[in-house]
Amino acid sequence: MNRYWKYVKPYLPAFIIGPILMIVEVIGEVVMPLLLSEIIDQGIIGGRGISYIITMGITMVITALVMMAGGVGGAYFAVKASSGFANDLRKDLFRKIQEFSFKNIDQYSTGSLITRLTNDITQVQNMLQMMLRLALRAPGMLIGALIMAFILNLKLALVIFNIIPLLALAIYFIMKLAFPRFKLMQQKLDALNTVTQENLINIRVVKSFVREGYEQDKFSQANRDLKESTINALKVVIFTMPAVMLAMNVTTLAVVWFGGKQVIVGSMSAGVLTAFVNYVAQILISLMFVSMIILNSSRAFASAKRIDEVLCTEIDLTDAYAANKDLTIQAGKVEFRNVYFKYYKNNEKWVLEDINLVIEPGETVGIIGSTGSGKSSLVQLIPRLYDVDRGEVLVDDVNVKDFSLYNLRSGVGIVLQKNVLFAGSIIENLKWGDEAADDNTVYQFAEIAQAHGFITSFNEGYGTELGQGGVNVSGGQKQRLCIARTLLKRPKVLILDDSTSAVDTATEAKIRAGFKNELPGTTKIIIAQRISSVIDADKIVVIDDGKIVGIGSHSELLQSCEAYTEIYYSQMDKKVTAS
Repeated sequence: MNRYWKYVKPYLPAFIIGPILMIVEVIGEVVMPLLLSEIIDQGIIGGRGISYIITMGITMVITALVMMAGGVGGAYFAVKASSGFANDLRKDLFRKIQEFSFKNIDQYSTGSLITRLTNDITQVQNMLQMMLRLALRAPGMLIGALIMAFILNLKLALVIFNIIPLLALAIYFIMKLAFPRFKLMQQKLDALNTVTQENLINIRVVKSFVREGYEQDKFSQANRDLKESTINALKVVIFTMPAVMLAMNVTTLAVVWFGGKQVIVGSMSAGVLTAFVNYVAQILISLMFVSMIILNSSRAFASAKRIDEVLCTEIDLTDAYAANKDLTIQAGKVEFRNVYFKYYKNNEKWVLEDINLVIEPGETVGIIGSTGSGKSSLVQLIPRLYDVDRGEVLVDDVNVKDFSLYNLRSGVGIVLQKNVLFAGSIIENLKWGDEAADDNTVYQFAEIAQAHGFITSFNEGYGTELGQGGVNVSGGQKQRLCIARTLLKRPKVLILDDSTSAVDTATEAKIRAGFKNELPGTTKIIIAQRISSVIDADKIVVIDDGKIVGIGSHSELLQSCEAYTEIYYSQMDKKVTAS
């Protein structure tokens, strides 16, 4: 609860005023039956005349208006408080997810995180809104009606106590059954969101492999699982309401039966019996409200627990212990010292093993190796997308852990294997690199990335709207846009992780020439599958099975590195075969 106090505090007046206004409505609920009994006993049976009936009627109207004002005001402040609470909680949850390392993100599916940000928080919001409207009203009405029932007729009030223990027992079992079922329902919703998201993101792959039927079956299964878990959870709700209504009707019947006998023998007036029946209804309705609160609380608590899981996730990669958070990258020297790394600590095999490498400022270094050799893993250690298990990575002779994450990643530009663009215009996407850049600067770096030409060929030029993920541009165009976006950061260390694989060799050569001429002071690390992409590098690093097996120029490696020679001649054979 201490965690949630920070979300309550800004809206504390609404949290207080709302329930108080609901108490105004409760007072009206308790007074109304008394006024009605007065009209019956004094105005009609007592013969006090039409003027008394009108006076009491006007009093009831005024009471009803006050009740309405209290109810509307209470509902307004309940919505204001719960919506503000949910808004702030959702922002903090999203902020926490943004701080996740890749390892943290791997603990949850994307669909699950989306569900927690949306549906789970909505469940907590709805429960909080109901609590603010009913938490004081239900017990207030219950206590007020019970007191009035005992005042009016002690013997008849004892009838009510025969049913209350049974309802309390039923509510206990309902809560015990509901919690695990609602938790399972939210998990099935996670699974459905994951399937839906994967299908929509990869719809082109689905269509190209003609797998629509398979995806429909997978969605139907996830949808069916959600339906069954929802029905299973809501069976509790389905049973609750009729049970409570049955209890209400039986109790009301018993009160009318025994009360009617008292009216016949003259020990109770008709007006008092009418008021008593109203109080019985209020008591039972308040118990029904309590059962509704408990049911919704069961689902909300299941959602709150899932939210807590994210908020309590320990982020394994932070700059909390950075020795110099103000330090920025100046030269761009990169060094790996005795580096060992693996993604999962219980794995016996290292992804990277005993890596020692020095890259001088301004150097262009190519990294080449077979698929799965550890090339991408190596460069992801530089901006601390992951941390080493042993050894250290240094930039400008400083351990990367001693930089703040912001300063480190601001000085390192990386174009990942998977190129991602966002919905919006081309220039909006490019300015991710520097939102303050003027148009000429954007054009300049787009030219270096060989993107300016095709951008200006579009009717809208740099204002062309990109679909989600950049679906309306080709793979090569997407890669060049991502390179231009990264160049706009003006990084001291530029990493290209197989980011020109979809670009033809002539265009790739122009990009490399642009790097050499326009970015002489930037350290450039180029990961590639094609030797032609790194052949002109100052030095080439060959990685095989997580180890460095060769470092040197193209000609030196042909003489000294068997792995490099095999890659070179395999690619030459392919060229000869193709020609």
